[in-house]
Amino acid sequence: MVKVKVYVEGGGNRGLNRDCRRGFAKFIENAGLAGRVPQVEACGSRGEAFNRFKSHAESGSTPVLLVDAEGPVTAFGPWQHLKTSDNWDRPAGSTDSQCHLMVQVMESWFLADVSTVESYFGQGFRRQDLPRNSTIEEVRKADVEQALSRAARGTSKGGYKKSSHSFEILAQLNPTKVRAASPYAERFLQALQSGP
Repeated sequence: MVKVKVYVEGGGNRGLNRDCRRGFAKFIENAGLAGRVPQVEACGSRGEAFNRFKSHAESGSTPVLLVDAEGPVTAFGPWQHLKTSDNWDRPAGSTDSQCHLMVQVMESWFLADVSTVESYFGQGFRRQDLPRNSTIEEVRKADVEQALSRAARGTSKGGYKKSSHSFEILAQLNPTKVRAASPYAERFLQALQSGP
């Protein structure tokens, strides 16, 4: 059996890498993959995630790349988007089903499950400050991050802090809601279920 390893954008130092791995692993497990959760490798930057993916594309494991889109996806498919946005070429030996995007940013997924985000921050969270666009993949990265900061600023957590809060929230999200609101999240989880 081929071992699947997901090279994910996120983390950046020892503690954050651990939190990133846990957050994504729990999200994947909650999506119905308990007992089949792939190894998650937190890579820090998106460039580092791509470099590690590329170096393992022809190894004994099956690598999967998961990075932020950083903007709207207008190209046809993830590899075409990454070629346009970052000038990354699909590595030899890799397939379309091994490349996945968090559109436009991981926090976009939070907009699909506002109840969990509100519960995480608790009293003082201003749900009304979040974008109301039900097509969460169309909400600009900057708008998502600024809205989370505004909505959480009156809570005991003192606002949204990407490094402190993002992976804890990710681990608590309802993957069914995320899949329903984000075609790219659905594509990623479906690929893990069927095997990239």
